[in-house]
Amino acid sequence: MAEPARRIDRIDTAPRFTAADVARLNARFEGVATQDVIRAVLEEGLLGRVAVVSSFGAESAVLLDLVAAVDPAIPVIFLDTGKMFPETLAYRDTLVARLGLTGIRVVAPEAATIAAKDGTGLRWSYDPDGCCEIRKVLPLAAAMKDFDASITGRKGFQASTRSGIARFELDGDRIKFNPLADWAKADLDRWFEARDLPRHPLEAQGYLSIGCAPCTSVVKPGEDPRAGRWRGWDKVECGIHGEPIVRPGEEPVF
Repeated sequence: MAEPARRIDRIDTAPRFTAADVARLNARFEGVATQDVIRAVLEEGLLGRVAVVSSFGAESAVLLDLVAAVDPAIPVIFLDTGKMFPETLAYRDTLVARLGLTGIRVVAPEAATIAAKDGTGLRWSYDPDGCCEIRKVLPLAAAMKDFDASITGRKGFQASTRSGIARFELDGDRIKFNPLADWAKADLDRWFEARDLPRHPLEAQGYLSIGCAPCTSVVKPGEDPRAGRWRGWDKVECGIHGEPIVRPGEEPVF
């Protein structure tokens, strides 16, 4: 009796997701209520292995509440850069307990990297892009290696650079899911009130977008909510959700 043909082993090199996948998701969920989109994505496993990326900032409670209603055990990645406000760390703990989140993952930069590239702890003051790279971008990349998609709290109204963002975006070969992309500030406020969610303690002082303490300032009346981030620098993103903006001739020093 002839032996069965040997099955040839192959390494799957296909990307996790493509632009066509993103287009299909955006088309399928156009006009669908946010809560229903989140439930379908998580319960149907549409994005594979998913993690929430949360700063536990001024508006973070809304997204975390929506996700926890479907799956309180979902992994939630929090980047503790070593430069966070004490109020943010306390708020994180408050929300984790309040919402019953059991998948929190606190991610910190590698100590050896910080010692080699920011031994004084002052890199933020002369090279904020480089500081974000070693304290946020690289640690998150390592934390995401086992996941196929991330869920973020990005919203179009936060800054001109985020205007018009889609619910689903291609992020390399991963998908970035922005459930609140089309929410307005009023929508967030209504959700906070309806759900009696605690506010970040710094919000009342005028901090409307809260990141690392040295690079976060009070937002002035009429400014974009993210205007208080990296004030005085030609920089609007940390690099996690888009390339950091660098002035010509001022490439980060690594």
